[in-house]
Amino acid sequence: MADSCAHSSSTPLAQAAGASLNHHLFSVFGLDLIASEGCYESQAWGKSRVIPMTKGLLQVLQKMGANSSSISELPENEYLKKLSGAEPISENDPFWNQLLSFSFTTPTNSAELKLLEEATISVCKSLGTECEDLIEELLCCLIQLIVEIPLLDITYSISLEAVTTLVVFLSCQLFHKEILRESLIHKYLMHGRCLPYTSRLVKTLLYNFIRQERSPPPGTHVFQQQTDGGGLLYGIASGVATGLRTVFTLGGVGSKPTPQLEQCSPLAHQSLLLLLVLANLTDAPDTPNPYRQAIMSFKNTQDSSAFSSSNPHAFQINFNSLYTALCEQQRSDQATLLLYMLLHQNGNVRTYVLARTDIENLVLPILEILYHVEERNSHHVYMALIILLILTEDDGFNRSIHEVILKNITWYAERVLTEISLGSLLILVVIRTIQYNMTRTRDKYLHTNCLAALANMSAQFRSLHQYAAQRIISLFSLLSKKHNKVLEQATQSLRGSLDSNDSPLPDYAQDLNVIEEVIRMMLEIINSCLTNSLHHNPNLVYALLYKRDLFEQFRTHPSFQDIMQNIDLVISFFSSRLEQAGAELSVERVLEIIKQGAVALPKDRLRKDCYTLQCWRAATFGVKNDSCKFPELKFKYVEEEQPEEFFIPYVWSLVYNSAVALYWNPQDIQLFTMDSG
Repeated sequence: MADSCAHSSSTPLAQAAGASLNHHLFSVFGLDLIASEGCYESQAWGKSRVIPMTKGLLQVLQKMGANSSSISELPENEYLKKLSGAEPISENDPFWNQLLSFSFTTPTNSAELKLLEEATISVCKSLGTECEDLIEELLCCLIQLIVEIPLLDITYSISLEAVTTLVVFLSCQLFHKEILRESLIHKYLMHGRCLPYTSRLVKTLLYNFIRQERSPPPGTHVFQQQTDGGGLLYGIASGVATGLRTVFTLGGVGSKPTPQLEQCSPLAHQSLLLLLVLANLTDAPDTPNPYRQAIMSFKNTQDSSAFSSSNPHAFQINFNSLYTALCEQQRSDQATLLLYMLLHQNGNVRTYVLARTDIENLVLPILEILYHVEERNSHHVYMALIILLILTEDDGFNRSIHEVILKNITWYAERVLTEISLGSLLILVVIRTIQYNMTRTRDKYLHTNCLAALANMSAQFRSLHQYAAQRIISLFSLLSKKHNKVLEQATQSLRGSLDSNDSPLPDYAQDLNVIEEVIRMMLEIINSCLTNSLHHNPNLVYALLYKRDLFEQFRTHPSFQDIMQNIDLVISFFSSRLEQAGAELSVERVLEIIKQGAVALPKDRLRKDCYTLQCWRAATFGVKNDSCKFPELKFKYVEEEQPEEFFIPYVWSLVYNSAVALYWNPQDIQLFTMDSG
């Protein structure tokens, strides 16, 4: 490691030290500025290099702050001018110690950040332009810093700076509307000297996320004299940690106010952002994204099976620790996105998660995201829904969630839930999301994914809570009323058009078609439950009988006749038994009659293969059923052919909004509109 970062003064790289000290310094307060001006391919490549400091620098760093400088004085600072000049500076030159012996007050808000940007623009523009030969060296050094340095109090800041600098290097995507598929950074990260570090980098970033190490408090960066030398690596770590982090970083100020959680564990937060960025880089023309390959193939440390020779980037990680971190961190978009990626792309993780006996620890935070849908951005809601859809593809999951009994769900405000199964709670939250969408966002793809998750679970509905059963029928009632309203509007509009030739008719036919698709899906969900688990769900039969009049209009409707046969049979069979039992029956007596009737009803009377399933496909989030004629509703999540068109802007919006100690001029952002970011 030391050899790869330090070079003798006789090498070309060492001769360029004067122009390249700004590598790391200006990556903190200048690189994003130059990138935003479209100069990333030429000027910016020499702005973030790990400086080969000597051990003696540690002693100098302890005396930092002897000289001071305000932001307004930075353009005329003689050391910064020399730093950004083209004249080579020896690595042993006293200049380096002098450069790091002044300080200035770090910015604390966007206005001060803007002043810093304006003050350093002249210095940044004077940086050397012929630095491309240093890019690969720089990237390799940064990656080595991340993977080689043990995470200690004295190395925390240098690890954070290395991760942050890589994020900054990749941020040129922010300043392009189109998805970047080729660039110098892509080339060096996916080939050459950086490639062998792929699995170690991904593993380190994951462990940074898992550990959630808090930033060491002020005063813990105490550097003691190394009795045995300590090595150049510790010199770099210690020196840059104190010298650069304290003097040159932006004091934790991001593009927007940083949440407390991210301020407490900035390395974990920044590492996760970098991991998401790397995982969503587009494939190179001649090779797939190695970071995505690493994420797709890593295994549990307890898995002793051999690695596949087809994937050189596979590694092992502690799945129990990863699972715990994923459960605890689901409050953020980026943690939910990571969970989605792992469940969708890594079969080892998906198998492990589905086998957990404490699956409620993961599902409950996801349900809470959906419950507070009005407080979340649409992308976060989509990711939470897709996670549920992926989980419900597994029949074992669909059975087990009804066996998990929860007590006192305090965040569910519509009704006091003192005891309810995880499965019933999941149904309640998904139905609530559908109803919210019907009245607010009216996003048909959100409908699709919600209904697909319910459909996947429907054959395994067990012991539904009475409130969950009521909400299923209430949703159907709401859809029925909406159907009748649109049908009435279409009829009135058609009548009015006979007397007027003014404006074109509203497209009520399309609205009606969408509503009828949703109604049919709900009928199929109810039918699937009755067909496969009637005797397990007396509360659903009770709710069905209580609202039996709702279904009358659909018995003869050409779009629903086939699917209504089983539902009509159940209503008729149990209604007859209740009539025989007499009038004024208590709720308990009705439920008892339903349970007895469920045993008496011959199973072969319910038809399992008479209906044709709807084949839906979402635009961004594909949902498909496994067959167009199948006894069970079964939907599977599939990504579209170019998922990067959605995920890359999403990931970078998360970076822009939440990255610690980074600022980008919002006027220069091209990848996404600021209201969507």
